[in-house]
Amino acid sequence: MSATVGAVPFGIYVHVPFCAARCGYCDFNTYTPSELAGSGASPEGWLAAVRGELSLAAAVAGPRPVDTVFVGGGTPSLIGADRLGAVLDAVRDAFGLAPGAEVTTEANPESTSPEFFAGIAEAGFTRVSLGMQSAAPHVLRVLDRRHTPGRAIAAVREARAAGIEHVNLDLIYATPGETVDDLRGSLDSVLAADVDHVSAYSLIVEDGTALARRVARGELPAPDDDVAAERYELIDDVLSAAGFAWYEVSNWARGAGAACRHNLGYWCDGDWWGAGPGAHSHLAGRRWWNVKHPARYAALLAAGQSPEAGAEELTEAERATERVMLGLRLAAGLPAGLLDEAGRAAAGQAAAEGLLDPVALAAGRAVLTRRGRLLADRVVRDLLAATPA
Repeated sequence: MSATVGAVPFGIYVHVPFCAARCGYCDFNTYTPSELAGSGASPEGWLAAVRGELSLAAAVAGPRPVDTVFVGGGTPSLIGADRLGAVLDAVRDAFGLAPGAEVTTEANPESTSPEFFAGIAEAGFTRVSLGMQSAAPHVLRVLDRRHTPGRAIAAVREARAAGIEHVNLDLIYATPGETVDDLRGSLDSVLAADVDHVSAYSLIVEDGTALARRVARGELPAPDDDVAAERYELIDDVLSAAGFAWYEVSNWARGAGAACRHNLGYWCDGDWWGAGPGAHSHLAGRRWWNVKHPARYAALLAAGQSPEAGAEELTEAERATERVMLGLRLAAGLPAGLLDEAGRAAAGQAAAEGLLDPVALAAGRAVLTRRGRLLADRVVRDLLAATPA
């Protein structure tokens, strides 16, 4: 693994599996207190296990300063600023941070405070991603979100006052019952806050979630693809007019350095180590994932064993396919040279249909138009259709 040192960006993802309650749309590897009762899992046990896994990571990956750290979940803010600081200290102890490293934590507005933001800023966090989802109370109720509409905006101001350099707000759109006015109100709130990054995701009804059961029972209509497309265009119009630029299909940034460098590492075929229950990792074409349950994860590491649950070694063809799938989602697009002859012909057809920028394609890059962003999955399929698996 050490042969890759310095070749590509290296990130650390840390998964916090704890949540106060489960949102109806969520299918992430998260657990509420009642779901963990009797298992022996706890935040302190989790933290000890993460420290152990990061020590293991350093032995496997070799000396390699970390360019980005991203603490996600779950609800990282639920474990408090002191434990988040301890996580970052563990990364420093195992690897060290590269100069100018980006350090992000996700947070739910209801589990933050001025003291929380001051604590993580002092610990070295440079970026916060807040789950706002919507400013409409009835939309938050459908999503089973617990915060009040104004809390996310207040949290942004607290984060800025604490000296956090970059702040993101997450939106979910096309929720059943959401109107155009609801979304406009959410966007107005976002623009009134001092954020330099916005992520916006169309609601997906995942199998096994409470939301999926409500849709199946007919209590809620399924999200409408045409409505989602219209909502996306509205988001792009409003954010673009306010000085934000899209850099990935679901992400907009304002100003130099505001894009999430950690996520760019995923999209640009970087390397990362995922620590925590259920976390996924990628190093030099090998991908693996950890056991999901926090108690099992902690027990394995306490016994000096790897928490790895499974792995795969990507072939060069599979890696090339992923480069197309991920790279095409970026505003920078991807070099047309990554496509085979049939793929380049498909790219020409996509440009003729208004899905790829013809000027960029003539210059050797496949770049999605806005219509192409709405049909990104189809464009990827077309470009890869003739490529052997």
